[in-house]
Amino acid sequence: MESIQQLISTVSVESNIPSFPLGSTEEGIPRLGFGTAEYPFGSSLETMKETILQAIKLGYRHFDTAALYQTEQPLGEAISDALRLGLITSRDELFITSKLWCSDAHRDCVLPALQKTLRNLKLEYLDLYLIHWPVSVTSGVYELPVKKEDLVPIDLKSVWEAMEECQELGLTKSIGLSNFSCKKLQTIISTSKIVPAVNQVEMNPMWQQEKLRKFCKEKGILITAYSPLGAKGTLWGTDRVMECDVLKEIAKAKGKSLAQVCLRWAYEQGVCVLVKSFNKERMKENLDIFNWKLSPDESHQISLLPQRKGFPGDEFVSDDGPYKSLEQLWDGEI
Repeated sequence: MESIQQLISTVSVESNIPSFPLGSTEEGIPRLGFGTAEYPFGSSLETMKETILQAIKLGYRHFDTAALYQTEQPLGEAISDALRLGLITSRDELFITSKLWCSDAHRDCVLPALQKTLRNLKLEYLDLYLIHWPVSVTSGVYELPVKKEDLVPIDLKSVWEAMEECQELGLTKSIGLSNFSCKKLQTIISTSKIVPAVNQVEMNPMWQQEKLRKFCKEKGILITAYSPLGAKGTLWGTDRVMECDVLKEIAKAKGKSLAQVCLRWAYEQGVCVLVKSFNKERMKENLDIFNWKLSPDESHQISLLPQRKGFPGDEFVSDDGPYKSLEQLWDGEI
């Protein structure tokens, strides 16, 4: 990892990552984003700022954080330093996403939660603010797993109205959702003034989300894929993607890493992708997915892979809670 001193002499770095149009964001949303979630949350706080500065230097411009992750503050510090060091010339060059945690998923808590996020980030606005899960808990604690006795029904209509107010106030340029099924998306859309711009969900070759992608495309909602490599080593991850023989064979034939094959596959599905590596060489490698393609046969092989969700969300299911089964949480999309 380069030190701040080594970064000082670096001039503004151009980003060659393609973008999608999104809301009023002039540059749109970069198709490849840098995720800052690491489990246990907060375990890399001491080095997070330098990691993000390195990512900006390499050309990343889309950064994904959340109240839960404990990374809003170091991201904000990194943005301030990047401006001071000349790595970027304006905050507008960055696309910053954060998320409303379940403990704030109550109508009166949404605006204060976003204001707290903006203070942590030292920013006047977000580019995108998401409801992290279709879940509410009573406690004011940012934690995962949540305490099952704290689970209460979420009032999607009123929480979304509060999100709309945040956008109308100019505190976020766009609003969206995360981990929402087709049915829950439709519930939001049916009463909303502002259609969700994004649904951020788990997506990779072993969980391809075809039904949800089709629904979102019809409604004009952009998909952002998290855990594109399966999130091995986290609370919510598995090694099924990284140990997949079909993907290994494609990577070998292509002269690419398995990670690059997964990221390129997601890119070719027309979604945004969040990558997360704090290793400089892998951070570079993850950017190298735009100047080559998977063959039709390779894409077909991937389409035939057995499908299973990696992060079912058992933490949000309880006999005494609003979701008594995973079927209810995902409305059968599991």
